[in-house]
Amino acid sequence: MEWRGRRQSDNVEDRRGDPTGGGFGRGGGFNFPSGGGVRRAGGGLSIGTIIFLVVIYFIFKMMGVDLLQVLEGGGMTSGPGYEQSQSEGTRTPANDEMTAFMRTVLAETEDTWQGIFQAQGRTYEEPRLVLFSGSTASACGSASAATGPFYCPGDHKLYLDTQFFQELSNRFGASGDFAEAYVVAHEVGHHVQNLLGILPKFNQARQRMSEEEANKMSVRVELQADCFAGIWGKYTQQKGILEAGDLEEALNAAQQIGDDTLQKRSQGYVVPESFNHGTSQQRVRWFKRGFDSGQLSACDTFSGPV
Repeated sequence: MEWRGRRQSDNVEDRRGDPTGGGFGRGGGFNFPSGGGVRRAGGGLSIGTIIFLVVIYFIFKMMGVDLLQVLEGGGMTSGPGYEQSQSEGTRTPANDEMTAFMRTVLAETEDTWQGIFQAQGRTYEEPRLVLFSGSTASACGSASAATGPFYCPGDHKLYLDTQFFQELSNRFGASGDFAEAYVVAHEVGHHVQNLLGILPKFNQARQRMSEEEANKMSVRVELQADCFAGIWGKYTQQKGILEAGDLEEALNAAQQIGDDTLQKRSQGYVVPESFNHGTSQQRVRWFKRGFDSGQLSACDTFSGPV
């Protein structure tokens, strides 16, 4: 994917290195499956620990270092490799290649969906992409690396621990920059669903569904997000920025994270009634449908079989 030198989005929050990241676990979002579990942490500080920290604080204060500024994100220095985020009040990694890539991919999705919405007389509200490491807070609860990338309808933000791309490549065998771009485009697809009113209807309906019924409906929601990602892929192809093998990278990623493939890899057998993202075949087919057509009308996963 020829992404260098193209427009970069300003809608990226880089929280990597944020010491106030938040807890573990997640709720209420729409995620890209990672095959991981949910980690939990708890506990507090003892009186002895508090006294020790107070002593350490005054020692550093005498040395001219204000630990409160460090904890608030100011850092002891403003040396190279980091930039100060005024909105978040944290010390975050500078605009490295991964951040630049994410900003570019997000900008390409913005251009695509702004054009599509404008053609329909709608206004596209741009989402924000949050890059984090380990864990961070979201309107859907705490975001954890263990749950994989996800979209939170509550704050219109995409959450991504960039270490997931290493897992995508090393554990799932889905490497390549367009495979990574597909992950972002899929979560942006959920944002599009939210703007179109699809996610609110699903969230309301699943409160009256059994778990198996909700899983079946979730599959349709996820496959539509794959189809929307395919539409974005079509527009990138029309711009001439796709390189040889890019489409295959995205299709391979869709193949590797199908529910049946993930379950076979982790437990040796599949449980179809527990599927909530779709099989490998379904995910590939719906991404390809969006890519081939470039039309929203081709992404109706709610009518007929999937």
